[in-house]
Amino acid sequence: MLDAREGVVPPQLQSQEFTVQPVWKRILIVLAGPGFNLIFTVAALWLMFMLGRPDAAPIVTAKPQSMAAVAGIRPGDRILRIDGRDVTTWSDSLDAVANALLGRSPLPLTVRDPDGAQRQLLLPLDKLPPDQPVDQYLVTLGLQLAPPPPVAATVLDGQPAALGGMQGGDRILSVDGQAVPDFEALGKLVQQHAAVSPKLALVVERNGRTIPLQVTAKRESLQGQPADWMIGIGAPPLEAATLRYGPLRALDAALEGTWRNVAQTFGMIGKMLGGEASTRNLSSVIGIAQMANASAQMGLAWFLQFLAMVSLSLAVLNLLPIPVLDGGHLLYYLIELLKGSPLSEQAMAIGQYIGLVLLFSLMGLVFYNDIHRLLLS
Repeated sequence: MLDAREGVVPPQLQSQEFTVQPVWKRILIVLAGPGFNLIFTVAALWLMFMLGRPDAAPIVTAKPQSMAAVAGIRPGDRILRIDGRDVTTWSDSLDAVANALLGRSPLPLTVRDPDGAQRQLLLPLDKLPPDQPVDQYLVTLGLQLAPPPPVAATVLDGQPAALGGMQGGDRILSVDGQAVPDFEALGKLVQQHAAVSPKLALVVERNGRTIPLQVTAKRESLQGQPADWMIGIGAPPLEAATLRYGPLRALDAALEGTWRNVAQTFGMIGKMLGGEASTRNLSSVIGIAQMANASAQMGLAWFLQFLAMVSLSLAVLNLLPIPVLDGGHLLYYLIELLKGSPLSEQAMAIGQYIGLVLLFSLMGLVFYNDIHRLLLS
């Protein structure tokens, strides 16, 4: 920055020196940094939508006796709308729920059951205890992706299921007379019954016919994991829901997503300042590095979304009215506009010290949060 406070300015450049510029020009200069962060956010989201972000359809279930179960979520329900906003993927649904959890206000849902009937539900998030991190709220809520159906998508040659006569596409109805609601339950039932006797009586459905099978499970250890009882079948994949748009639709979605996330971020800050949301939800560079690694492993589209959210967070952080940040400079210039003259050097120096204390306090808090999470994990 060409600034007389930072060093000697050559006479031929005096007219371009920062402090002699009109206040509106200084405001625009200060806004350029956060502005570019927002431009980058839109660009990264636009490219993400163009490439297509692979995801799962929001077909859910609820843990028994959890808040979601009591509210009426049933296995196989598909979430259609959250608080009036249409959702088509599990990630968007989870983001909307997590944002609502910060404010702990009742959240309306529209779901459709496997038979096609729609229902209106209300998650009573206001009954959650205060001052807990979002991940703890999610555990209490108990909303999760529904496991795949108990269908043998693949049957491995030479393994117990194949030797017992099972074929790909068979739907497992029961294990030793106990009904199988989904593939996750099938795995638990195999472990439970094979521990008593590895000879399992399975009933499968094939082409509309019910067929009894005798399968002898075997105990194996895969990739260094503890040994488990296995029958040698693979689960069907979850229903995919890829977000992919053309150039114009992608730009519209990127702009809408940027605006929504800016509003949610400022809203979250307001809730934290008002004591409605816990500061334990904040993360430092430790948490950011963990998210960067996880998103990079999920593919380019997910990593672009991560970069967009980091850039947006930087824009919002820099706009906070804390001296030493861009928002603090904007505050000084707005005061200058109102009083008709700049603040004194002494007043700005005091503000800088206050800003540094606030900034280092925030840094200490977020590092504590991440280290505490690491120690508990």
